[in-house]
Amino acid sequence: MLTANDHYRSRFGCKMYKASISFAKTCPNRDGAKGTGGCIFCSAGGSGEFSSCIQKSIKEQIDDAILQVSKKAGPDAGYIAYFQSFTNTYCSPEELAKAMGEAISHPKIKALSIATRPDCLPEETVKLLEERAAKLPVYVELGLQTSSDETAKLINRCYETKEYADAVKRLKDAGINVITHVIFGLPKETEEQMLDTVRYCVEAGTDGIKFTCLYVLKDTVLEKMWKAGEFEVLGREEYFDIVEKAIKILPSDIVIHRLTGDGPKKLLLAPMWTADKRSVINYINRRFA
Repeated sequence: MLTANDHYRSRFGCKMYKASISFAKTCPNRDGAKGTGGCIFCSAGGSGEFSSCIQKSIKEQIDDAILQVSKKAGPDAGYIAYFQSFTNTYCSPEELAKAMGEAISHPKIKALSIATRPDCLPEETVKLLEERAAKLPVYVELGLQTSSDETAKLINRCYETKEYADAVKRLKDAGINVITHVIFGLPKETEEQMLDTVRYCVEAGTDGIKFTCLYVLKDTVLEKMWKAGEFEVLGREEYFDIVEKAIKILPSDIVIHRLTGDGPKKLLLAPMWTADKRSVINYINRRFA
């Protein structure tokens, strides 16, 4: 199993940490361009609850993020500027170029990671990322979640799966490292459908993958569905049984950037086992060592 830590140490020669950034963008399935309300599992913060204050400059946000981990990171650590919240290429190339320029001007930043959607990568934006990747490593994180278009409609993803495969090809042709987000436990999905998503990512050519257990957050459409009994969340053993099967599907050169995620505790409703991060990490170490 090729971990992100292994990959980063090999590529950068040191331990790497992510400095999360809020870029004040939105998503096309929030603002009405493709839909409203966002994906049914997404909170108002758009997956950016852990990032620094959005009112601060990008440099200030990076400084805050570095300060938070500085004691454990040590002086030799490197940092990745992680544009995390919402869809960070859902803007003009000029806006994105300015934001990335501010991030890489920080002396401790060694790479960029841009979270986005496959349907928000026009050619001019890919060209910009290609130009940036010629100067320092660029990772693009694509929120696929599922390869099932039926499930995609249910979760209000608002783009077809084929757009993901097209985006991966164009990004890789541009020399950009692609990381794919996959969620296990989406409503009505079978285990085989979840594993089919992993197979689809491999066939599309992703360089890395992030697995996440579906968790229910307050004030989301998913909360209403969960409370209505329309689906059940995965237990810890059940979830990691699926992860173990998924790992066996992956070629040895695909980097596993995450085995599961943890939702913000102030919003988390279920599954509560994800809230005990220390216990989850210990479990992962025992099971996958």
